[in-house]
Amino acid sequence: MRLYHGTNVDFQQIDINLCKPNKDFGRGFYLTDIESQAQAMAVRRTRLVGEGSPVVLSYEFDEKLLTNGKLKVFRFDKPNREWALFILNNRMASETGYQHDYDVVIGPVADDGVVFQLNLFMNHAISEEQLVGQLTYRKLNRQYFFGTEFAISQLHRI
Repeated sequence: MRLYHGTNVDFQQIDINLCKPNKDFGRGFYLTDIESQAQAMAVRRTRLVGEGSPVVLSYEFDEKLLTNGKLKVFRFDKPNREWALFILNNRMASETGYQHDYDVVIGPVADDGVVFQLNLFMNHAISEEQLVGQLTYRKLNRQYFFGTEFAISQLHRI
């Protein structure tokens, strides 16, 4: 399968230590199977950082590794309670020390609307039931998280 990473600078080696913490699925390397989503992320990243230019990096990945037991994989097919709480735990990891041990996590991207709902929940403005209700019917793009050196070594730059 082909996966894409949108950024503001080209690079050859993926260094997990340079990845930002407290992201949806934790500190790791994020990709998508939607090239236009990666392009939009590259533009956003370039604007946010204020330097570089939008770049989309392409990788090949053997899809069989997701099911043959060589990688520990966690998959969310759609937004649900477990997904929302997993994201919440990862986004608060610096404060709580939370860390999962998955090589790869696949699931919906928590866009600005999702982050808004998560913040309402964290501030006790909505209940967990209301949070899940707000997220259940959202159509969100999929992201692929690679969180270990072994998982990252399975990505081959094109």
